[in-house]
Amino acid sequence: MTTPSHKEHKHRAPKSVSCMVITCSDTRTPETDTSGQLIQKLLKENGHTVAAYHLVKDEPAQIKDRIAEGTANDTVQAIIINGGTGISRRDSTFEAVDALLEKRLDGFGEVFRYLTYQEIGSPAIMSRATAGIIKGRVLFSTPGSENAVRLAMEKLILPELGHLVKELTK
Repeated sequence: MTTPSHKEHKHRAPKSVSCMVITCSDTRTPETDTSGQLIQKLLKENGHTVAAYHLVKDEPAQIKDRIAEGTANDTVQAIIINGGTGISRRDSTFEAVDALLEKRLDGFGEVFRYLTYQEIGSPAIMSRATAGIIKGRVLFSTPGSENAVRLAMEKLILPELGHLVKELTK
Protein backbone atom coordinates (compact mmCIF):
# COMPACT_ATOMS: atom_id res chain seq x y z
CA MET A 1 0.00 0.00 0.00
CA THR A 2 1.36 3.41 -0.90
CA THR A 3 0.65 6.58 0.96
CA PRO A 4 -0.13 9.81 -0.85
CA SER A 5 2.80 12.18 -1.30
CA HIS A 6 2.67 15.77 -0.12
CA LYS A 7 2.02 16.77 -3.75
CA GLU A 8 -1.02 14.47 -3.92
CA HIS A 9 -2.29 15.90 -0.62
CA LYS A 10 -1.96 19.42 -1.98
CA HIS A 11 -3.69 18.41 -5.22
CA ARG A 12 -6.72 17.27 -3.19
CA ALA A 13 -6.77 20.45 -1.11
CA PRO A 14 -9.33 23.20 -1.68
CA LYS A 15 -8.21 25.78 -4.22
CA SER A 16 -10.16 28.56 -2.50
CA VAL A 17 -10.13 29.23 1.24
CA SER A 18 -12.30 31.79 2.99
CA CYS A 19 -10.15 34.01 5.22
CA MET A 20 -10.49 36.69 7.86
CA VAL A 21 -7.71 39.29 7.90
CA ILE A 22 -6.93 41.19 11.10
CA THR A 23 -4.41 44.01 11.40
CA CYS A 24 -3.29 44.88 14.93
CA SER A 25 -1.95 48.43 15.10
CA ASP A 26 -2.22 51.48 17.29
CA THR A 27 -1.30 53.82 14.43
CA ARG A 28 -2.70 52.51 11.15
CA THR A 29 -5.97 53.38 9.51
CA PRO A 30 -7.70 51.32 6.81
CA GLU A 31 -6.12 53.68 4.26
CA THR A 32 -2.57 53.31 5.65
CA ASP A 33 -2.79 49.59 6.42
CA THR A 34 -0.59 48.53 3.53
CA SER A 35 0.18 45.16 5.13
CA GLY A 36 -3.49 44.26 5.60
CA GLN A 37 -4.16 45.40 2.03
CA LEU A 38 -1.27 43.25 0.78
CA ILE A 39 -2.60 40.15 2.53
CA GLN A 40 -6.02 40.67 0.98
CA LYS A 41 -4.55 41.32 -2.48
CA LEU A 42 -2.36 38.20 -2.37
CA LEU A 43 -5.24 36.04 -1.12
CA LYS A 44 -7.51 37.19 -3.94
CA GLU A 45 -4.79 36.86 -6.59
CA ASN A 46 -4.35 33.25 -5.49
CA GLY A 47 -8.05 32.36 -5.69
CA HIS A 48 -8.97 32.75 -2.03
CA THR A 49 -11.69 34.95 -0.58
CA VAL A 50 -11.66 37.56 2.17
CA ALA A 51 -14.73 36.97 4.32
CA ALA A 52 -13.86 39.79 6.72
CA TYR A 53 -11.23 42.42 7.42
CA HIS A 54 -10.66 44.20 10.73
CA LEU A 55 -8.22 46.80 11.96
CA VAL A 56 -7.92 46.76 15.75
CA LYS A 57 -5.71 48.35 18.37
CA ASP A 58 -2.97 46.10 19.73
CA GLU A 59 -5.14 45.26 22.73
CA PRO A 60 -5.60 41.60 23.73
CA ALA A 61 -9.35 41.93 24.35
CA GLN A 62 -9.97 43.45 20.90
CA ILE A 63 -7.80 40.84 19.20
CA LYS A 64 -9.54 37.97 21.02
CA ASP A 65 -12.97 39.42 20.15
CA ARG A 66 -12.14 39.49 16.42
CA ILE A 67 -10.73 35.94 16.56
CA ALA A 68 -13.89 34.78 18.34
CA GLU A 69 -15.95 36.46 15.60
CA GLY A 70 -13.95 34.56 12.99
CA THR A 71 -14.35 31.20 14.70
CA ALA A 72 -18.08 31.79 15.11
CA ASN A 73 -18.46 32.48 11.38
CA ASP A 74 -19.08 29.20 9.54
CA THR A 75 -17.60 30.58 6.32
CA VAL A 76 -14.20 31.54 7.81
CA GLN A 77 -11.66 28.74 7.35
CA ALA A 78 -8.48 30.67 8.14
CA ILE A 79 -7.52 33.76 10.13
CA ILE A 80 -4.47 35.80 9.16
CA ILE A 81 -3.28 38.41 11.64
CA ASN A 82 -0.51 40.93 11.11
CA GLY A 83 1.15 43.22 13.63
CA GLY A 84 1.99 43.12 17.31
CA THR A 85 4.46 40.23 17.18
CA GLY A 86 7.53 42.18 18.28
CA ILE A 87 8.90 42.70 21.77
CA SER A 88 7.94 46.30 22.52
CA ARG A 89 5.70 47.06 25.47
CA ARG A 90 2.69 47.55 23.16
CA ASP A 91 3.19 44.29 21.24
CA SER A 92 0.60 41.96 22.73
CA THR A 93 -0.75 40.05 19.74
CA PHE A 94 1.39 36.99 20.44
CA GLU A 95 0.04 36.63 23.99
CA ALA A 96 -3.56 37.09 22.84
CA VAL A 97 -3.19 34.51 20.06
CA ASP A 98 -1.04 31.99 21.93
CA ALA A 99 -3.55 31.77 24.78
CA LEU A 100 -6.27 30.68 22.31
CA LEU A 101 -4.41 28.11 20.21
CA GLU A 102 -5.51 24.50 20.67
CA LYS A 103 -2.59 23.17 18.60
CA ARG A 104 0.54 25.04 17.64
CA LEU A 105 2.26 24.88 14.26
CA ASP A 106 5.72 25.60 15.66
CA GLY A 107 7.31 25.07 12.26
CA PHE A 108 5.64 28.20 10.91
CA GLY A 109 7.43 30.52 13.33
CA GLU A 110 10.67 28.59 13.09
CA VAL A 111 10.78 28.63 9.28
CA PHE A 112 9.56 32.24 9.15
CA ARG A 113 12.41 33.34 11.43
CA TYR A 114 14.90 31.31 9.38
CA LEU A 115 13.75 32.93 6.14
CA THR A 116 13.78 36.33 7.82
CA TYR A 117 17.32 35.70 9.07
CA GLN A 118 18.39 35.01 5.50
CA GLU A 119 17.03 38.43 4.50
CA ILE A 120 17.90 40.70 7.45
CA GLY A 121 20.20 38.75 9.76
CA SER A 122 20.07 38.61 13.54
CA PRO A 123 17.07 40.97 14.10
CA ALA A 124 14.97 37.95 13.02
CA ILE A 125 15.19 36.65 16.59
CA MET A 126 12.82 39.42 17.72
CA SER A 127 9.91 38.08 15.69
CA ARG A 128 7.26 36.14 17.55
CA ALA A 129 5.39 35.03 14.42
CA THR A 130 3.23 32.02 15.25
CA ALA A 131 0.51 29.80 13.86
CA GLY A 132 -1.84 27.13 15.05
CA ILE A 133 -5.31 25.71 15.14
CA ILE A 134 -8.32 27.22 16.89
CA LYS A 135 -11.83 25.77 16.70
CA GLY A 136 -11.20 24.02 13.40
CA ARG A 137 -9.54 27.00 11.75
CA VAL A 138 -5.92 27.64 10.92
CA LEU A 139 -4.58 30.90 12.32
CA PHE A 140 -1.39 32.71 11.29
CA SER A 141 0.10 35.66 13.13
CA THR A 142 2.83 37.59 11.31
CA PRO A 143 4.76 40.78 11.93
CA GLY A 144 3.14 43.91 10.53
CA SER A 145 5.79 45.11 8.10
CA GLU A 146 5.03 44.74 4.41
CA ASN A 147 8.24 42.79 3.83
CA ALA A 148 7.40 40.34 6.62
CA VAL A 149 3.83 39.92 5.36
CA ARG A 150 5.01 39.30 1.79
CA LEU A 151 7.57 36.74 2.99
CA ALA A 152 5.05 34.89 5.18
CA MET A 153 2.34 34.92 2.53
CA GLU A 154 4.44 33.98 -0.49
CA LYS A 155 6.79 31.44 1.09
CA LEU A 156 4.62 29.80 3.76
CA ILE A 157 0.93 30.68 3.97
CA LEU A 158 -0.20 30.64 0.34
CA PRO A 159 1.67 27.44 -0.59
CA GLU A 160 0.08 25.52 2.33
CA LEU A 161 -3.25 27.25 3.01
CA GLY A 162 -5.50 24.81 1.14
CA HIS A 163 -3.48 21.83 2.37
CA LEU A 164 -3.83 22.93 6.01
CA VAL A 165 -7.58 23.45 5.65
CA LYS A 166 -7.90 20.01 4.03
CA GLU A 167 -6.00 18.40 6.92
CA LEU A 168 -8.41 19.98 9.39
CA THR A 169 -11.34 18.19 7.76
CA LYS A 170 -9.91 14.71 8.35
